[in-house]
Order: sequence, then C-alpha cells, then structure tokens
Amino acid sequence: MLMWVRMAPPLPLIFFLLMIHGVSSAGWSVSYSPSHICALKDSTVIMRCTYTYPTGHQIMKVFWTKESIKGKEPPDLSEDPEYSQRLQYLGDKQQNCTVRLSHVTLKDSRMYYFRFITDKDMRYTGDPGVTLTVTDLQVESPERVTEGDSVTLRCKSSCALTDRATFIWYRNSQPLTERRDRNNELLLQSVRREDSGRYSCAVDGHTHISPDVQLNVMYPPVKPVISISPSGVIVEGDSVTLNCISDSNPPVEISWIKGGTIVGSGRIYNISKISSDDSGEYKCKSINEHGEKYSDTVTLNIMYPPRSVSVSISPSGVIVEGDSVTLNCISDSNPPAEISWIKGGTIVGSGRIFNISKISSNDSGEYKCKSINGHGEKYSDNVTLNVMYPPRSVSVLISGSGVIVEGDSVTLNCISDSNPPAEISWIKGGTIVGSGRIFNISKISSDDSGEYKCKSINEHGEKYSDAVTSNIMYPLMNVSVSIIQSGQTWGGDSVTLNCISDSNPPALNFSWFKENETSAVGSGQSFSALQSGRFYCQAHNQHGSQRSDAVTVTVHHVAGGNVIVITAASGGLFFIIFIIIFILFIM
Repeated sequence: MLMWVRMAPPLPLIFFLLMIHGVSSAGWSVSYSPSHICALKDSTVIMRCTYTYPTGHQIMKVFWTKESIKGKEPPDLSEDPEYSQRLQYLGDKQQNCTVRLSHVTLKDSRMYYFRFITDKDMRYTGDPGVTLTVTDLQVESPERVTEGDSVTLRCKSSCALTDRATFIWYRNSQPLTERRDRNNELLLQSVRREDSGRYSCAVDGHTHISPDVQLNVMYPPVKPVISISPSGVIVEGDSVTLNCISDSNPPVEISWIKGGTIVGSGRIYNISKISSDDSGEYKCKSINEHGEKYSDTVTLNIMYPPRSVSVSISPSGVIVEGDSVTLNCISDSNPPAEISWIKGGTIVGSGRIFNISKISSNDSGEYKCKSINGHGEKYSDNVTLNVMYPPRSVSVLISGSGVIVEGDSVTLNCISDSNPPAEISWIKGGTIVGSGRIFNISKISSDDSGEYKCKSINEHGEKYSDAVTSNIMYPLMNVSVSIIQSGQTWGGDSVTLNCISDSNPPALNFSWFKENETSAVGSGQSFSALQSGRFYCQAHNQHGSQRSDAVTVTVHHVAGGNVIVITAASGGLFFIIFIIIFILFIM
C-alpha cells in the first residue's frame, strides 16, 4: 500500500515508508476480499474491504475512487454522477471499508481503490485495489443443426462469475422450467424441428438476460397442402390462385405439376382468365437439400357454357324409309348440358341421343339441338334428314277437267311422291309412248284415245299409276250405209239399210233421204226401203252432222212379184252388180 503524507515527515520516516510500500506499511493497510471480482452486467457488486492505521490517528474521511494518481488527490466516486446513485458505502470509520455498487455496466470494469484521511492529515490509498470485471452473457450455438442431431448450447461470460451461478434458459422468451442446470450448458438430444427458436440464458436471481440466439433446426419438407382461391365454383374467365403450403427448413423450392408436366414454380401459382384447358389435376412439389415431398392432387373443375355444339347422324350415308336413324348432339360444356331437339320450330325430343326407328318421309326436315346449362346455352347448326323412299301415290292428272275435243292440246301430268325424284315413262296399252313428268299431245285426234298410265321408278322401287282414259270427242266421219239384207226379195218384202257412223260421242239422230227429195223419208239408224231409188243417211251429234254416200235400191217386177235389187251408187261397182243381177234374172 502506498501512503501519501501531506506534511513531509523527517527523512528517516520517508525512507521507512518507501521500504514497506505494499499492502501495509508501519500499521497502515487496506485489505480487499476478493481482490478480483467477476460480476454480471446489471447486477449488484459488494467489494469487501478492511483497513488499519497506526494508533493515535483518528479517521476523518473515507471514500472509494477509481484513480490512483501520485501527487494528486483522486476523485471521490460518491461525488461522481455516474456512480453517486449506485454507490453505497457499507463500512465505517474504524476498520470496515466495504462498498456496494449496483446496476453495474460493462463500463464499470476497472480497478477500484479505497482511500482514507486521518486527523493528522495522513492520506492512505489501498493500492493495488480490487479489480471489477463486468461481463455480459452470450449463448453459444452451432450455426446449422439438422433434425435428429444432439445439440449443446452454452451460456458464456467473459470471466468466471465470482458468485456461484445457476443458469436459467429461455426459448422464445419463455423459460424452460424443466431445464435449470447449475452449469452453463443446455443439452438437446435428438433435436426436433419444434426445438427451433430464439434461445437466451440468465443467471438465477439476476434480471439480466443474454441476447437471443436463433437455433435453426434444418429438416426436410413436410407433405405440402394446396389451397385454392376462390374455394367455390370456378367459372371460365375467373382468376384462380393455387397456394402451396409446406413446412421446411431451409425454405423449399416449389414447382407445380399438371399431369406429368411442370407448369410453374414458386409458392403461388396464379391463373388469370382461367379456361377449360386449365382443367385437370394439379400438385406441388416441395424440395430442399434435406428431402422432397409431393402434395396430394387437387382438381380444377372449370365450369363453362356450352360450345362446339354439333349434330352427327348415324348412318351417315343414304337414309331409306324404314331405316333406324340416330342423331347425336355433341356438346362441350361443364357441367354437362341438358339437350333438347328441335325440328322446324317445334321441340321433338330431349337427351343427347335422338333415335328414330323405322324412319319415314314425314321425318324428313331440318333438325338442330339446343345445349343449355347454368352458365349459358347454344344451338347447333341445322342438319337435314333426307329420307329416301320408292315412288308412291302415283296418279295421272289430265289438264282441263272438261270435254276433250279432237284438235285440242292435252297435257297429262304424272304426280309421283318419291325421293329421290323418280324417272317417269308413259304407257298407252302396253306400249311406251313418252317419258318425263309431263306428256303433252298437241292437236289430239281420235287415234290418241285410249288408256294411259305412268310408271314412276327410282333406285328404291317403282310404281304404276291407275290407267286413265283419254276420251276424245270428235264430229261425225266415215258415215256409210250398210245393207242388212241383200239379194232377191219378193213382192211385199223390204230391204233394211243401216246407217254406220264414226264419232264421239256416238250419233244419236239419224235421218234417211232419197236423192232429189228434200224431206226425210225415215229416221233411226235402220231404214226399210220398199221402192227403187238412191238413198242416203245423215247422222247427227253435238259436234255436227255428216251424210253418207247414196246407195241404189232397184225394184224389178216379175210375174207373181217384185224383185228388189240393191246396187252401189258408184259407177264401176254399179255395172258389175247390174250384170250379176241380170244373169241371175235370166236364170
């Protein structure tokens, strides 16, 4: 210990004091116990101290100082603003010089001295003093820890604490009550991911807690989970977000897979204006250096209105009456659409399949299907059912419903229902006389009279119409007289003449005339001639009248009676007949 004396004592005394420089000198001493103190930051330190001085001295002032400067009075810590509120002197002015310093800081680390002054103006400082080292706590932790490892955390200080210490551990600011180790180590055996967190340590009984240290436990991804937003019905055109949630350390890389194809990366997979092409099964893959995991698949079921609506026909070729025909409405929609079938403007069926068994020509026409769901509706284009069938309902129509008169122009029309249109031929009797749907006779004559029918034929069959009769009206012609009885006739007998005519309608009125006479000599188709002369007939119908050539009736008188000879009116024939009659008369 050093002692400074204000008044210079005699030289032998100075020499003596210099010789005993140290803890004590000639009854002067200061003793620190301990001389080195390691204290925790923010704790309270008691520096224990005792001192002695020679008899005959009385202590006037005691104080602690942080400086020991020769030739200069050191400052009193109790008067230092940095210490005055924290320093408490616990000793007396006899022997005890103990002091208490509270809330120590790292800046308080230094050597401190006790100094006292006697009534004889003797000043003494205990030098060397007591060394105070203020330490902080630091948690020592490995930088990287993998799940399953054994880990030791250490609570370290820059010096060994003077006071016996019991360490307390905290995780995420919560005390680990099950771990109150007396040493400064925290052992985590087979570390788990739940052990990750901010660790700190403290000394029991002290408020100071060390800074946090993050224990980073590495582990492979847990099975990821996908969330979909929006979570309800997704309609074409919506914006859809898939979020891959995966717990791992370090953070994982995320990739998105649709089917077997990678379609994106990152935790968020966004589809703006989603379409039906985006429908399907998605999953995410979560990977880091410790492993990888796949999520379960989620299905994006995109709703959209009907589109691409069309109709297919089976069989696709020629459809013949009696076939079974199926119409199939092909419609792309989600959810599946309700289907209705329309012919013209009338609903004729429902369901995706419209079947017509034993189809008939009445089923021909334009068909379309209507596809509708909760998001919209759409019509297909029209398709035409063209049902083929053999001719039927074949008939002949004669133009003009009145009387056909010779010389008229007459048209026969063959009416035939068939598909495809039939080829038409015209038959009179058993002879083909024309072709085509229209058979025209210009300036018809009686030769054209007869029964006509048409034959209608296509690749599916043939059919004849009923026969119609062409009844041609024409005036009288070829009027002649025929002799019903000829040869030799005796007196009192008569010769019957018959008037023959060609006309339509037949002649109903006949008149008989004797040449050179204006008045008729008879009527009716037959006439009995009783006398010689030249006779002719005249026939009448509504179209006119015509007379025949005259025939000659000659009556010869013979004994016992008359012989009537009828001869023709023409010259040559009359001569021949006359010769024959003359010969017969001679005989």
